[in-house]
Amino acid sequence: MWQLAAKALLSGVMIVAIAEVGKRLPALAALIASLPLVSVLGMILLWHARPDAENMAAHAEATFWYVLPSLPMFLLIPVLLRHGVSFWGALVAGCALTILLYLLMASLGARFGLRL
Repeated sequence: MWQLAAKALLSGVMIVAIAEVGKRLPALAALIASLPLVSVLGMILLWHARPDAENMAAHAEATFWYVLPSLPMFLLIPVLLRHGVSFWGALVAGCALTILLYLLMASLGARFGLRL
């Protein structure tokens, strides 16, 4: 149980740190947020729980393919915000686009032999 609490605390600290840095240095906060900290931490915790090379390889490869459809969200949100759309509207639109692109990636991936 303490391990679960430690994982949650560490994740929360990372998010709060990004938000606090972003108040003064938005570009630095963006850099920190763009680092694959969550992915690396997830891989470390997964390896600790199940040290299986094939499982880890499949996880890392799927992570790569799932990152790609999330990237357009980070272009859509600033465009919408600069055109007067509210933050929440832009965020919902960005998330909806990401979900659609995830579904497309999963569908196309299966056709090309990707194990997602």
